[in-house]
Amino acid sequence: MWLQLRCGLEPRTLAALTVVLVAAAVFAVVHFWSARPQSVRAPDPVSEAAHAPESAPGTDRGVDRAGTPDPSPGPPPTGGPGGRIVVDVSGKVRRPGIYPLPSGARVADALRAAGGVRTGVDLTGLNRARVLMDGEQVVVGAPPGPQGFGATGGAAAAGGAAGAGAGPATGPVSLNSATSEQLDTLPGVGPVLAQHIIDYRTQHGGFRSVGELREVNGIGDRRFADLQPLVRP
Repeated sequence: MWLQLRCGLEPRTLAALTVVLVAAAVFAVVHFWSARPQSVRAPDPVSEAAHAPESAPGTDRGVDRAGTPDPSPGPPPTGGPGGRIVVDVSGKVRRPGIYPLPSGARVADALRAAGGVRTGVDLTGLNRARVLMDGEQVVVGAPPGPQGFGATGGAAAAGGAAGAGAGPATGPVSLNSATSEQLDTLPGVGPVLAQHIIDYRTQHGGFRSVGELREVNGIGDRRFADLQPLVRP
């Protein structure tokens, strides 16, 4: 009323001026409230593991924190194309022949594929749990040797019911199927070294070449030279 009387303003003009002043006051309050100082939360500490660079593929794989490499699982079984192998099963089985088998198959699988062994055949000395390799021959009921089974059946008679035979073979001794007694007949090989050879072929899935004989504990260069012409994988 005082402002109206003092300045001679009309009631409508005075109301408009009041609205403008109230709006300006509200705007000023909002502006100063949003511009007030605020506390900022410190960021969380980041662990050192998050900044550690990842190892390049193949550089630290198989090595523990102490720097010691993991033990090698040994060479994988040799397989043919498509994850399959082909083996020759001969001797005293019901259906001798060549059979394709899955990679990693064992001697027992080859015997089943050939219809099983004949009645009365002694399987002593035949390691049915051994992993087969592509192109391998499994001879049942005869001493290991390259001659196999002839048309006259002479080798079959040598196998007989006595199984793999106790005497020395007439040809090179098979490192993958020879018994401890057969390995013992080789020059410079005794019961202990024969057992080392059998342990090696069990752990590595058989011998893939005669050269692997060097890796057997107890066989040096000189002994390997004596055994090389007398053995085969």
